[in-house]
Parts: sequence; structure tokens; C-alpha cells
Amino acid sequence: MAEALLKKIARGRIFVGSAGLRVGTLDGFAVAVMKEWNIALDDHRPHIISDNDVAKFALVISLTPEAQHWAVELTRFGDMAIEYWPMPDPSKTEGSREQRLDAYRSLRGLLKLRMEKRFDFG
Repeated sequence: MAEALLKKIARGRIFVGSAGLRVGTLDGFAVAVMKEWNIALDDHRPHIISDNDVAKFALVISLTPEAQHWAVELTRFGDMAIEYWPMPDPSKTEGSREQRLDAYRSLRGLLKLRMEKRFDFG
């Protein structure tokens, strides 16, 4: 979600990539809420970032404590900046389909606000 959202906000002005700590599957709720904003995730394939990938970035943003720890370790000897943006994990939300979608919408909104605050694309 974060990668696709920042790509839309940045409109090609910065290089954006994302990866997880473990290979996962595409989350249908994420696909659904991003589609509401005309952002397609259908072709996205989750992947794990490698040591070599990190060297391509000037900034690494982590969204969970586990990812932040990993980022600090991985970039310890690099020259990139690290930022931690703690975000809720909507996949842990229980309840009806609509309640679960609302959790993903909330995350989408939090990410958008944080991105707009951090990056000034005018």
C-alpha cells in the first residue's frame, strides 16, 4: 500500500520501492481499499529486500518495530537515512468485512497524511 500510494503522490519525482521482512501474499483488503482511490495493486508481487537493494535508496522508512530493527541493522554501515513511522497493522483487525476494510482505509489515510507531511511535492 505504501509504495503504491507514494508513487501516486510523488508522480515520478522520486524512486519508490518497498519490501517486507518475509515473502507474503497480496492482501485482498489492501487491493480493495487502494482500488477505491484508483490505485491498482493487482500486479504487485510482495518480495523481500536484500542487502544489495538497500544501497539503491537514500531513505529507508519502516512501519513496524520489527522492520525498524531490521532497517537499523541492514543500514548500519550505509549512508542512507532511516525513519520510523509506526503504523497499525490492519490485518490483525477482526470483525465484519466492512470493519476490516475500515482498518485498511484508516492505514491508507495515515500513510497519505504522513507522506504529504514528509515529502513536499507542491
